[in-house]
This record gives sequence, C-alpha cells and structure tokens, in this order.
Amino acid sequence: MTLSLPQRLARAINAQPGELAAALAGFALFFCLFSGYFMLRPIRESMGIQAGVENLQWLFTATFVVMLLAVPLFAWLNSRVPRIHFIDWVYGFFCFNLLGFALAFSLMGESLWLARVFYVWISVYNLFVVSVAWSLMADVFDSPQAKRLFAFIAAGASVGGLSGPALSALLVGSIGASGLALLAAVLLAGALALKHYLMAWRERAGAGRPGASQTENPRRPVAGNPFSGMTRVLTSSYLLGVCAFVILLATVTTFLYFEQARLVAELFPDRDEQVRVFGLIDFVVQAGALLAQLFITSRIAQRLGVRTLLAAVPMLMCVGFLTLALAPTFAVLAGLMIVRRIGEYAFVRPGREMLFAPLDAESKYKAKNFIDTVVYRGGDALSGWAKSLIDLLGYGVALIAVIGAVCAALWGLLGWYLGGRADRGETDGPVAEPEAAVRR
Repeated sequence: MTLSLPQRLARAINAQPGELAAALAGFALFFCLFSGYFMLRPIRESMGIQAGVENLQWLFTATFVVMLLAVPLFAWLNSRVPRIHFIDWVYGFFCFNLLGFALAFSLMGESLWLARVFYVWISVYNLFVVSVAWSLMADVFDSPQAKRLFAFIAAGASVGGLSGPALSALLVGSIGASGLALLAAVLLAGALALKHYLMAWRERAGAGRPGASQTENPRRPVAGNPFSGMTRVLTSSYLLGVCAFVILLATVTTFLYFEQARLVAELFPDRDEQVRVFGLIDFVVQAGALLAQLFITSRIAQRLGVRTLLAAVPMLMCVGFLTLALAPTFAVLAGLMIVRRIGEYAFVRPGREMLFAPLDAESKYKAKNFIDTVVYRGGDALSGWAKSLIDLLGYGVALIAVIGAVCAALWGLLGWYLGGRADRGETDGPVAEPEAAVRR
C-alpha cells in the first residue's frame, strides 16, 4: 500500500492519525517566535557589548528585577482572563512593545540607554513568550502526545533560529534595527493566530478530547492568586527539583556567555563584525539542533526516557569544561557554547517541558512561568555576580572551567533523577483533573 505524503510525514514525526495538522501548527508557532527573536538576538548581543562587558552582571541583575515585577502582573492576568484568551493578552502586549522599539531605534539611533533598556527588555521578552508557548503546548497535548510530538514542535524553534540570524545579517544593513523589530512584531502576530487553531484542535483531538486522561477546562481563568505559582513550587519537591535544575543550567550558560562576550569584544572590535559572529554561531547552533530534533530526540524520549534527555547534555558539558581548563582558547569556548546550545534546544528543553505535561493548569502556567522567568533570571543574576567575583581572584578561564565542570556534573545528576521520576509518573504535584469534573 502506497502512503500519501501527509501519511509519510506523520510517520516520520511519530504523529498518530489526526495529530499531523496540530504538530505542524505547533512547529509553525515556534518558527514565528524564534525567527523574530533570533533576528533581534545579534543586535542584543552587540548592544550588551556596547553597554560594556564589565557591566553585563548589572544588566543581568536589572533583568531579574524586572522579572520580579512582571511575573506577579502576568499571574494576576492569568487569574482574571480565561486560559483560552491569556496568550492573546500577553502576545498583544509584546507586539506593541516591538512597535515602540521600532520607533525608538529610528529616532534615537545608537543611544547607550536605549541599548541597555533593549537588552533587558528582550531578555524578559524571550523568556515570557517562549515559556507561555510551552505552557500552551503542555495544555494542548497530553503526556503521550508530548513524548511523541514535542521534539518535532521544538524543531520549529530551530528552523526559526536558522532563518532569524540569516535575515538579521541580510537585512540589518538595509532596514536597520527598526525594520527588524517591526518584522518581529509581524511574526509574533502570526504565532498568535496559530495559537487559536491549536486551542480549537485541543477540544477535538488533544488534551480536551473525549476520553483524554487528564485535562482541564480552558474557558476559565487559572486558579490561584498572583503569587500562587511561587507557593505551588515551594510545596512540591518535584517542582523544587526543577528549580534547582534550571539554576544549574543558568549557571553553566552564564559562565560560558560571559567568556564568549569577553573574547568576542577583544577579537572583533567592530560592531557589524560582532553581529556577524553572533549570527554565525546562532546559525550553526540551530542547524545542529534541527537535525537532532527531527531524527533523534523523540526516539530517545520513547526508548530511553526523559531522564536521558535531561542528563546527557550536562555530562557532555562537564567533559567540555575540563577540556576548556586544559585549552582555554576561543575555538574551544565557541565549540563548547555551540554544543551546550544545541543540546539545550534539542534535548534539555523538550525534556523539561515533558516534566510539566501531566500537571494541572496552575502548575503548567503559573508555577512553570515562575520557574522559567524569576528562577531562571535569578540564576543568571547570581551566577553573573559569582563569575565577576571569581574573575577578581585572577586565575583566568581555568578556574571558571573547573567550577563549570562541577556545576555541570550536579546538573546532570539532577536531570537523571527528575527524568526518572517523570518516566515513572512520580511527580508529587497536582495533576490535571478530568475535564468532565471541571467543565461548567
């Protein structure tokens, strides 16, 4: 029997009958988000250098403070707006922000304060829009669907990450930062349109379908108050473990990021050259992540479990840091940064999102958002200051690499533990109630 093209594609991505269109919509949604973000990311990195590499820890701290102010506001909105409309408000707000930056770039040029504000804002923007998108995916798909489809959906982020830097390098000379911000706003609006399709599909064949094991009614606001995400985390050993996992991830990432920024500033003093270097690294990362997401990730999740997704990359990073301690060159650092980011996009991030699929809506939206924003950026800020203090000791890259190796080893052990609990269904957090019990 000859299979049609859609049937072949569905088989290739492990989609069951009726799931292909939703998987493609999820793929396209992440393509829009990441294409827009990665068009702006090289500009952010260049602006971070413009504001002074020695001041990066202050920008990280400012980002954390903004997160502390923003998370309760978004949680309050989540408690007032039906879940089916929550993302409309969030993405609509950020669309207007992007339009404002497009105007500011055209009027203010290379203002130092604009560079600082944009650096902090886009660091907040990226975590919020991506966290909310993964909350949506955990809401739309149930646990078995998540294991089969999340890797392919995450591949949309990699394709967007490939096109974004290419568009940035191609268009920055003609339309400038202002035009790129405007184009990112258009792509974010496209992601919002895809969200409407996914929530409608959820009722027919996703987590809200008749007979689905766990789901909740999205036509009601998420339960709890503006701080219930934090309290939910503090009362669950499982979610506290996820917090520790994210802090270790942020620590490893920050150590590498600071060293990358320092070396790029030394080796490539011209701003356009910096944008091109960061764009090239982004391109290599997204290409590698895409290949892994399409052909490896879902098969590992199904055959070896979530724990393998969460532990393999940290252990590779441990070895990589030890290599950096012995050979502290830009080539080794760039290679380590590329491996870390490919591994995070292809294995760690899909694995992290699978941890939330069985949980209730309050955990998927509020607790998850608290972890993805406040905890992550708090880890960034703390590790940024720790990096600065370690630099004062004067031991150079070698000491940073040794400490990074220890953090990566702990990160891997915790990933193995959390993934094992998820594989066995031992989450100790509130799971979603059957929709029949909550529908009104």
